Amino acid sequence: MTSIALFNNKGGVGKTTLTYHLAHMIRRLGLSVLAVDLDPQANLTSMCLDETEIEDLWENPSELINQGAAKAGLPGTGRVRSGQTIADAVRPILEGTGDIAAVEPVELQPGLWLLPGSLDLSRFEDKLSNEWSRAYAGDIAAIRTSTSFHRIIEQATRTVGADVVLIDVGPNLGAINRAALISADTVLMPLAADLFSLKGLSNLGPTLRQWRADWQQLVLPRVPANISAPQAEMRPLGYVIMQPEMRLDRPVKAYERWLKRIPWVYSSAVLDEVEPTREDGRHRIATMRNYRSLMPLAHDARKPMFDLRPADGALGSTQQYVKTCFKEFQTLSREVLARIGEPLEEARPTAPADRR
Repeated sequence: MTSIALFNNKGGVGKTTLTYHLAHMIRRLGLSVLAVDLDPQANLTSMCLDETEIEDLWENPSELINQGAAKAGLPGTGRVRSGQTIADAVRPILEGTGDIAAVEPVELQPGLWLLPGSLDLSRFEDKLSNEWSRAYAGDIAAIRTSTSFHRIIEQATRTVGADVVLIDVGPNLGAINRAALISADTVLMPLAADLFSLKGLSNLGPTLRQWRADWQQLVLPRVPANISAPQAEMRPLGYVIMQPEMRLDRPVKAYERWLKRIPWVYSSAVLDEVEPTREDGRHRIATMRNYRSLMPLAHDARKPMFDLRPADGALGSTQQYVKTCFKEFQTLSREVLARIGEPLEEARPTAPADRR
């Protein structure tokens, strides 16, 4: 199993959309996938599940019991159960009643699972922040807290047998993201071609290196053998450019100067190269065009953009756009898998579903 965190501390770059579509396409390519929503905004969860399912999922189990058997017997979707989010998994640690609780991933389709998020996860931020420095001294409770996301993901991965884990995190450098990112083997960075993404990169690289060094040098040597702990590898996998509005299939001219600066900033800030080159495009995995016209249809249909059919409203020339989307995400997913060294099955991926 290889875990990939998708992260940029600048918001609004299409990170969650990228996570969602990568998860579906990697599954299409023949590997089993676990998507993990560690963003307290729970945007990935809202893309994967409808409101009825999320309402069932976020139902407080204690409230359910207090409301009696009649309430507990209300019909739900059958796909989710209350008390099965990341926030529920860390609740015993937050409340001081025990270690992580087992949660069951939601099966979105055969071979594709979601470990759902919750707005309640934001309550865990202060706990993680306070325990980080105590873990340096080998405090067992602090180590259990700091390794909680890693152990939850490890447990869920073992349960479903996932080949690839995709971790969606929020756009900040807070304690939740620190605990999430040290749990990742690799980090994939979605970028917009603008000043804010470049500034985010310049902050992100040094921060990741500091987190890695602190964890590996100060905490790992003090972790007891009976507690599973991440290695905090956080290996930079590369970056994906998320294009703005298109004009004649080219980025808007105002963004071109930022596009040219990205390779140098990535190499110097993220990879810490002493003599980076401005023309080095080795670390760019793909440039994804703007599919804004497909997103509302995909949201309403509860499916990836590349699976839209005429029945979903993707009519006429939009179908060609859907096919282009399919090819781009297929190419992107293959390149991501090649970079993590994850072999594909011999069977060819299926084309987009029939268009009826």
